[in-house]
Amino acid sequence: MKRIAMITLALAVVIGLSAVALAGGAKDVTLTGKIACAKCVLKLEAVASCQDVLVVAGKGGAAPTYYYFAKTEAIEEFGHACDGEKAATVTGVVAEKDGKQWIAASKIEEPKG
Repeated sequence: MKRIAMITLALAVVIGLSAVALAGGAKDVTLTGKIACAKCVLKLEAVASCQDVLVVAGKGGAAPTYYYFAKTEAIEEFGHACDGEKAATVTGVVAEKDGKQWIAASKIEEPKG
């Protein structure tokens, strides 16, 4: 029952982000940071299950920004980062929901350099 509720919530987030992107004419942004598991690696208190997050360093010593990934083909192909961090450049549409930043990634690649 809990698993069904989590799947339903994830589906609602994806649909919500897609609706925002289509209705609002949202534009792709490109962010560079590290992808890690919010539960296993970052140990964020509000996260009860594994969830990939893009951590973008804050400027001038500011706190980092966490972008939670909506389920897309790009993040599925990249793979889950449950056992460490992976540097990445992510392109996608960003939206805020429930006080969190979410990104619907259309492209994920290793940073050049």
